[in-house]
Order: sequence, then C-alpha cells, then structure tokens
Amino acid sequence: MQKKINSLLQYAFFLGLAIFLVWWSLSKISDEHWEEMKTAMRETNYWLLVPVAIALLVSHLSRAIRWKILMEPMGYKPSLINTYLAVLIGYFANQGVPRLGEVLKCTILSRYEKVPADKLIGTIVAERAFDLLCLILVFAITFFSQISVIGKYAGDLLNQLLYGGAEKAGNKGLYIGLGIVFFLLLLVWWLLRRYADSGFVKKIKAVVGGIWQGINSIRFLKHKGWFLFHSFLIWFLYLASIRIGFYAMTATQPYGWLPSFSVLSLGSVGMIVTPGGMGAYPILVQETMSLYGLSEGIGNAFGYILWLAQFVLVLVAGAVSLMLLPVLNRKKTTK
Repeated sequence: MQKKINSLLQYAFFLGLAIFLVWWSLSKISDEHWEEMKTAMRETNYWLLVPVAIALLVSHLSRAIRWKILMEPMGYKPSLINTYLAVLIGYFANQGVPRLGEVLKCTILSRYEKVPADKLIGTIVAERAFDLLCLILVFAITFFSQISVIGKYAGDLLNQLLYGGAEKAGNKGLYIGLGIVFFLLLLVWWLLRRYADSGFVKKIKAVVGGIWQGINSIRFLKHKGWFLFHSFLIWFLYLASIRIGFYAMTATQPYGWLPSFSVLSLGSVGMIVTPGGMGAYPILVQETMSLYGLSEGIGNAFGYILWLAQFVLVLVAGAVSLMLLPVLNRKKTTK
C-alpha cells in the first residue's frame, strides 16, 4: 500500500512540475513574441517532420536490436518484432509516469517471449548506464566544439552570480567556473570518504556501483562491436532528427550540426526532468537557441514543434504496438 502511495505521489509531482513548466513558459511570452510564435508555427513545413519521425523510429529499432544483444549472454533470443514493440510501449508509458516504461517493457517481453522479467531488469541497468555515458560524451562534444558560445554563456551566468552582471566574465569567468566544478568534485569525493558508513552515502555508492556494473557488463557480450555501433547509431539518429527539424522552419534553416548538438544536450535533460519532456523540453530548446541569436518567439515555436513531433509519434506508435502485440502473438497466447 505504501509503495502505491509513493508511486502516486511521484507521478503527481512530475505531472504537476510538467504542467507548471508549460504554464510558466507560455505565461512569460510577450504579446509580440506570441504573434511571432504563431506566425512561425503557421509557416512551418510540417511534412519535414515525417523524416524526423522516421529517424526516431529507426533509433528505437536500433535500441531494440541493442537490447537483444544484451540478452544473448543469458541465452535468450526474443524475436525482433516483439522486442521492438515492447520498446515502443515503454516509451509510450514514460509519457505518463517517468521510468514506468522500463519496467513495463520488461514485463511485456517476459509475457510474450517467456524471458524472466527480473533478468531483463539487469539489461535495463546496463542500457541506462551506457546511455548516461553517451549523454556525457554528447555534452563534452557540445562544450568543447562550441566553447565560444557555450563557454561565454557559462561565463555570463557565473558573472551574474558573482558580480551581479556588473562586469564581463569572458574566459576568466569560464576558468573560475571550471575551478568551482573541480573544487565541488573534490568536496563530494571527501564527503563520500568521510561519511562512508552513513546510509545515504551507501545508497549513492550502490547507485554508482550499479551504473559501473552495467557499463562493465559489456565486456562479456558476444557482439561488442555491434553493441557499440547501435549505441552510436541511436544517438546519431537523435542528433539527425534535430538537424532535419531545423529545415522545417525558415528561421532555423541556417543552423547546422553544432547547434543540433546543443539542442540534443539540453533537450535530453528536459526529457529526463518531466514525463516525456512536457514543459521542460521546449523551455530548454528555446533557451539553447537564444544563444545562437534566435528570437524568443521563434525559439518557443521550434521547441514546441520538436516536442510535439516526438510526443505524437510516441503516442501513435505506442498505441499501435499495444494493438499489434496480441495479434502477432495470438498462437503463443492461445497455447
């Protein structure tokens, strides 16, 4: 009973946060930017969102193949179609409750392929651990390839915090920021050693240990090369979907691969913060594009168009998958 209450409270919190962010992002838009946003959305070429959807569907297929590779060392070889449909249903469930999809796709595949759900949970840990590693790599590429943009932004933020915006931070501010990050990392390391026996620290170590175990498990895969290839392909297709999305709006067509990296980096954070990125994703995309000179109205329009394309795709693909699974596995369920 307590577990159900905690799950309900967690769901209410994330949903409330998402609704608040949607309200907050829309309420702060001025009348001028509202008109700019509506004009941009009217003039958007929505047909160009079709290749965006295709790129995302292929990325989900690649994720299903990668998941199958993780199951092979355990002796399980589920069909690709069932694995793919389970992945799509997982994304569908995550739109309502964060992380619910990870559990649901395991239980669904367990039902139709007779793979123990508890063993599948371990593969999810490995998947998420490697995805975290990929996201860190994307952030690193974004930062070091665009230090003139991202570095200046970080420096300006630090300048506002330290000097109230009274003077320019520039590279000096950036170096100070990096120094603070390094100091905080040392502080965290010291605290973990100093209070190693506390329950909270033990939980942190357990989480970090689980992530490291997930990454380390890749050593035992039969097809390491294919696992790495699909990991690269998944994130490249995420990146490509944003790059293609730029062509849908006249104002964003000049932007290339480097701004796409920035949108992918901060947009991924938005997807983690709220269910399906609701509210958070458009805000972070708009803030990111403002660094490249895109106006607030058009930035908001672009953020919401990208988010809606992903949201609608997941809803449709998830609903179709829920209907297809029982049909494709009729013989298995009737035995």
